[in-house]
Amino acid sequence: MLVLQVYRILPEVLLTLTGVLIMLIDPLMRSAMSRKPIGVMAVLGVIAALAASVWQLGLPPGTAYYGTVQTDAFSVFFHVLICGVVLVGLLIALDAFDAGTENSAAYYALVVFGAVGMCLMSSAVELLLVFVSLEISSIATYVLAAIRKRSGKSPEAGLKYFLLGSFATAFFLYGIALTFGATGTTNIGEIAAQLPQSPVPGFAIVAVAMILIGIGFKVSAVPFQVWTPDVYEGAPSPVVALMSTGPKVAAFAVLLRITYGAYPQLHAHWLLLIWIMAALSMTVGNLGALRQQNVKRMLAYSSIAHAGYALVAFTALSREGIAAAMFYTAAYGAMNVGAFAVISHAGGYDDRLLSVADYRGLAYRSPLLGGALAFFLLSLIGIPFTGGFFGKFYVFTAALHSGEVWLAVIGLLNSGVAAYYYLRLLTSVYGKPTEDALVQSVPRLKISLTLALLLTVSATLILGIFPGTILSMAQAGAATFAPVSGNTTSSGAVTAISQPQ
Repeated sequence: MLVLQVYRILPEVLLTLTGVLIMLIDPLMRSAMSRKPIGVMAVLGVIAALAASVWQLGLPPGTAYYGTVQTDAFSVFFHVLICGVVLVGLLIALDAFDAGTENSAAYYALVVFGAVGMCLMSSAVELLLVFVSLEISSIATYVLAAIRKRSGKSPEAGLKYFLLGSFATAFFLYGIALTFGATGTTNIGEIAAQLPQSPVPGFAIVAVAMILIGIGFKVSAVPFQVWTPDVYEGAPSPVVALMSTGPKVAAFAVLLRITYGAYPQLHAHWLLLIWIMAALSMTVGNLGALRQQNVKRMLAYSSIAHAGYALVAFTALSREGIAAAMFYTAAYGAMNVGAFAVISHAGGYDDRLLSVADYRGLAYRSPLLGGALAFFLLSLIGIPFTGGFFGKFYVFTAALHSGEVWLAVIGLLNSGVAAYYYLRLLTSVYGKPTEDALVQSVPRLKISLTLALLLTVSATLILGIFPGTILSMAQAGAATFAPVSGNTTSSGAVTAISQPQ
């Protein structure tokens, strides 16, 4: 039935309608008028999409539109996560873009349209639709990175992101072409069925490598991370809050679909590549962050390291690893977008606070902002009773159960290294303020930012204190995939993560 097919893409439909309404209403408003009502409209549209995603849990799992999209526990999990991240990103921007800032309405429209692509990426089971969805998301983020025209760094960041992203997209597209050459199909489920009879299996191996290159760029994994520090530094902080979380979450969803859904038989080939990417990302990201005095560049290298932590779970070759990767993306999304919410408000639209020293005494000037930033930094370290702790715990547990002891050791050592630069910023936040400190001009919190901080702090706390519910949802999503043959767990079966009470 046509209605049931629409139900399976209902969140994307609502987001698209919201974006179209924004584009129709904005030209009808006088140039001097505030665009905050348009921002509120975008927030309401994302809330409606979030509610629709939760409602989809009541639908029976299935596909629509000739088998190109699939609604199941896996897609719903990532839909809810992406809509949550986009919602917080919009709340951050409501006040940042209100004081006569250029292109504020365009910002809201681009965010909503980008969310359409991100959501489609998590539910697409046809590689061509994955490519189209990836481009929808990418084009929006390219423009968002360059949206601050008054600064020379912002257009430069957008141009770098676009040029390097275009190369990565080309690799991804070549991977799709080789996949079709090897199997005669681009449907993810059919690829796995046709692969054993492929007349040219070498094409499939090269295809996996090229697809990993394309997605590795999107998640800023080493050696495809070179764009990350410059783009994070040049783009406005509200944009970085979204860019560092939403597209990465969607890209990890695609990577799980492709590796475990399309190419499980080739796990011996892609496992080695992901192992190397995970180890290098954790090490290069953390060592690079040690040298940074610019807070946004430091968090850029930190995001590279966290991409490595998430990739560790991929090496488990089990539903346990899939669930751990899904849980970690949720924890990372909450704590990272929360940290950038604080940085965006404290530094303002023009990023007045750049270095670690500029944040000295922030907790004295604004105890709520300082406390929130400290909490997110502790979660990024992996302190107990935060989402970051259980995220790393599940990832390393899955790696150990699969026999990847050395990778888990590398991850644990890198977590110790990361604690240094996070604590350096934390020490500055609670250091004695100086008379000329820029943080004296921190603006008062408004309703939208307060709500954004409340959502992110609550999510990080819930993931750290009551992780069982989210973990159960992740395990339900992981159950949609068949176990990879040749699993290296000692029992030879899929190991379930025990849920703390």
